[in-house]
Amino acid sequence: MKSLVTSTFIVLLGLVSAVIIGFGPDLLMENRGYDEEQVGLSNQIIIKFSHVIAENTPKGLSIERFSQLVKEKTNGRVEVQVFPNSILHTEKTEMTALQNGEIQMIAPAFSYLSNSIPEWAVLDLPYLFRSQEDVETVFNGEIGQILFDKLEDSDMKGLAFWGSGFKQVTANRPLIMPSDFVGQRLRIIPGNVIEAQFRTLQAIPVGSSFNELYSMLATGKVDGEENTISNVYTKRLYQVQKHMTISNHSYLGYAVIINKTFWNNLPADIQQAISEAMQEATAYNNQLAVSMNDKQLRLLQENGGMHIHLQTADERAAWIAALQPVYDQFAPSIGEPLMQKIRELHQRR
Repeated sequence: MKSLVTSTFIVLLGLVSAVIIGFGPDLLMENRGYDEEQVGLSNQIIIKFSHVIAENTPKGLSIERFSQLVKEKTNGRVEVQVFPNSILHTEKTEMTALQNGEIQMIAPAFSYLSNSIPEWAVLDLPYLFRSQEDVETVFNGEIGQILFDKLEDSDMKGLAFWGSGFKQVTANRPLIMPSDFVGQRLRIIPGNVIEAQFRTLQAIPVGSSFNELYSMLATGKVDGEENTISNVYTKRLYQVQKHMTISNHSYLGYAVIINKTFWNNLPADIQQAISEAMQEATAYNNQLAVSMNDKQLRLLQENGGMHIHLQTADERAAWIAALQPVYDQFAPSIGEPLMQKIRELHQRR
């Protein structure tokens, strides 16, 4: 009997030892109450930033810079995940996805905002911006603040205005005078003002997403389009278009927007870090948009694949006169306060 008790004790002792040896580290970890690595991951804030443009454009590069700056300024507490080229959403779906909280940031062209918030149409008016100085005055002044205030009721918060550059027109025939547009099928960013602009010139506007543009030109579904030099170059539109007029008739810009509820729930120090990162990324964008368009215009001229016409002062005056009805059409929906600000902008010269 004594032998049996002794044997049983030895077996139990062995089992206890095995438990301690085999599972001791886990038991000790349980006493700590958490896994440091997993807690670090669970505390990380993820911002999904969806956009529709290529990474090598002013907007694409600026978003990547912003993402890196946020990581640095928050010591990795915030990760901005970037989804370019309509990977997650197109222009038609990204705003709804932002408001639903599926994504946290977008940077839509002004036209997409004006379709739901009429005041934003002011930024698509032809020849609104007559110089780079005008662009900076509008983005950083009262007009920009009025427009950002209009986003608040839609659970959106404007963080910055970014530029891609002045728009030019391309086609397979020269578009020099307003009469040259008659009957031309031109791809546009869907928007009421842009559509009215080309209908005023008796052209036929065709709305589409940016990713469809090259194939539409290559297959002849449209005759031409309007775009920045950087988009013409990076998307290789010069391969499917013979002529470009440097008209600077409009400006392609973006509003960088974050979901307002998401923003309000961020800690104050995180908000501050994101704001600082956005300020630096915006300065980078402003410089990059100008320099990239200048450089790529030279490259297009050297390439010789397109005939590039620089609009003269007389031609510019003819375009402005021909497009004045667009101002008259949209002034009521844009509202007198903003239209007065635009008149003051133009009277400064």
